[in-house]
Amino acid sequence: MAEKSSIFDMIGPVMIGPSSSHTAGVVRIARAAIRILGAAPEEADITFYNSFARTYEGHGSDRAIVAGLLDFKTDDKRIKDAFEHAAAKGLKYKFKSIGNASAMHPNTVKLNLKSADREVEVIGQSRGGGIIRIVEVDGFTANFSANQHTLIIDADDVKGSIAFIASVVAHDDCNIATMSVSRKGKHELARHFLEMDSGIKPITLEYLRQLSWVKQIIYIPNIDL
Repeated sequence: MAEKSSIFDMIGPVMIGPSSSHTAGVVRIARAAIRILGAAPEEADITFYNSFARTYEGHGSDRAIVAGLLDFKTDDKRIKDAFEHAAAKGLKYKFKSIGNASAMHPNTVKLNLKSADREVEVIGQSRGGGIIRIVEVDGFTANFSANQHTLIIDADDVKGSIAFIASVVAHDDCNIATMSVSRKGKHELARHFLEMDSGIKPITLEYLRQLSWVKQIIYIPNIDL
């Protein structure tokens, strides 16, 4: 009798498993999230919603998300053994499923990550074909794909801040593909999300960090590079 094959037995150049939504996209969401965290996570609470909630074990999304948290790329053969690699790294994680979240995209996952000195919450959607959207970071509405260079800036909600940031980036010869700003309320902390066609220079990042009204900067180069 032939041995029963695993969904991970066949590994292609851009996708692991039977569905790019349930595997490659999930890996990429996790890889984006650890860059927002800025460190390798020590603990992860992982919540799958809707379609993901019903299929994450059978389609391998559980292994894919853990592999992404270990920063494995979508074509990494280690994905099928992600749980074992996570145990070796000391990564603690747990899964939760919510199958009827009508306001959310069918393939949504939320990651609550902790490192030694930082915590983040990231919500991402897998759109198919390995395409993702990060739609929320720490309660701030976002809308970026992580396949371009992404700049996340926390700043005081001061007059002219959006135009000033855009001008500084433009003077670095970076073309802004998308830009969105989310804030909790008027004159409260605002979070700026910029997607750029090219990378930004370290000196420009340092200049922005020195501004008195800028509180934090996270720079995420294209995660596929």
